[in-house]
Amino acid sequence: MITTKAKAFLFDLNGTMINDMAFHNHAWHNILTKDLGASISFEAVKKEMYGKNQDLLERVFGAGHFSQEQIDQISIEKERRYQADYKQHLRLIDGLAAFLERAKEHGILMAIGSAAIPFNINFVLDNLNIRDYFGAIVSAEDVVNSKPDPETFTKGAAILGVSPADCIVFEDAPKGVEAAKNAGMRCIALTTMHTKEEFTISDNVIAFIEDYNDPVLTDLF
Repeated sequence: MITTKAKAFLFDLNGTMINDMAFHNHAWHNILTKDLGASISFEAVKKEMYGKNQDLLERVFGAGHFSQEQIDQISIEKERRYQADYKQHLRLIDGLAAFLERAKEHGILMAIGSAAIPFNINFVLDNLNIRDYFGAIVSAEDVVNSKPDPETFTKGAAILGVSPADCIVFEDAPKGVEAAKNAGMRCIALTTMHTKEEFTISDNVIAFIEDYNDPVLTDLF
């Protein structure tokens, strides 16, 4: 049972609001191996999918391997391929539409804190017509340090005017849960891409859920 209420909900996007991480995994694996010649498995790519696109490329190839112009070109090409494959499947995770509406009715402020670039965030918000729910949107371009650094979430809370202790973060990635902890925020973890056992840092997790129909979420209101 969740015993304390929150003034704000901060949502990661990919894997947390939409169940699309497998499509990102395929797009990245294709780019890294076929286009860029990396020798890396599909599962290894999965483990590297956190933080900014630039961070991922530097973890795989090393810092300085690509120019900033090349990084930007690779990043946008990867997102174009992801969007082309995923668009026909684009929908909110089960129960989220009703959950967002209920949070709005209860006066809970909401923000998105994502390592995605605006190109991807806009793809989701505008195609699903949910932009109006969010009082703040923090993207990869709005922070210096990406998750597990807390900047994404602390900046979102600051824009909403809410203290970290009054926020609950919704995340699907272990590094995102770690970022929430580093921000001093409680977290609800979705098991869309990772099992409970993969969250090695979880002492700030107040619940693990598969989707937003989980009855534990009724305690938030």
